[in-house]
Amino acid sequence: MGLDLLCLGEPLVEFNETEPGRWLEGFGGDVSNVAIAAARLGARSGVASRLGTDGFGDALARLWAAEGVDASAVARDPEAPTGLYFVRHGPEGHEFEYRRAGSAAARMTPADLPLSAIRAARCLHLSGISQAISPSAAEAGFAAIEAARAAGVPVSYDPNLRLRLWSLEDARETIHAAMARVDIALPGLDDARKLTGREAPEAICDFYLDLGARVVALTMGSEGVMVATAETRVSIPARKAEAVDATGAGDCFDGAFLTRWLETGDAEASARFASAAASLSVEGWGAVAPLPRRAAVEAMLGA
Repeated sequence: MGLDLLCLGEPLVEFNETEPGRWLEGFGGDVSNVAIAAARLGARSGVASRLGTDGFGDALARLWAAEGVDASAVARDPEAPTGLYFVRHGPEGHEFEYRRAGSAAARMTPADLPLSAIRAARCLHLSGISQAISPSAAEAGFAAIEAARAAGVPVSYDPNLRLRLWSLEDARETIHAAMARVDIALPGLDDARKLTGREAPEAICDFYLDLGARVVALTMGSEGVMVATAETRVSIPARKAEAVDATGAGDCFDGAFLTRWLETGDAEASARFASAAASLSVEGWGAVAPLPRRAAVEAMLGA
């Protein structure tokens, strides 16, 4: 039996500056965060990627084993390192620095794809970062989408725009081409405004629906979430949270939304569930440690 959710992209080891000069080691990489969020909420999730044969790669492998995330589609590359990133917190929010050039994941090509795992999954998830890290990774992303579509596997995509990795023009070209081939679009408002040139949430949802997505869940931070299909459009207010660190909140939303959508097929219910999960995820440090369990999300929804 295949996985519920297979997430394709680059896992990273995280160093989070919790106070000046003090760094907390953790884990990140958007698609890895999505897979862990989904696993904690009850989905059978996995990661498709490449790691170095270094201690950081070993640490990620141990993390996935502990979290119940399938890593059978992860290869090890003895000639390239596992990527790292650093998070600093300032008056304008969190700032990221990356050490990922030439990483094992960035060396992924279409020939490296775990096609049998993609075809057997109930959903394939990837992001703009999955494709931004190198030209070969971009090609691999498109090849994975086509393999999933040919097998009737729904595809979800979060643009997750990172302009340190590519120009806005290149990002638009690749991300729009990918989003034209997916079923579920999971954009954030700030990214979507840059990518689409549209300001209003309704217009952004229309843009992605017109490209071809069946479901759009547009996250808008403190303004909540807008969920759109060809038939309906619903705005869901944000839930209050004691925010400590927003790193990975969008990834938590993605993992929670896809978990619930695979269970119910109900986009609005999935967005409400995911909004609650994401609000809980900002109440601790790092991308992974505060990802909530199912009982906590259901308790929040019940309250």
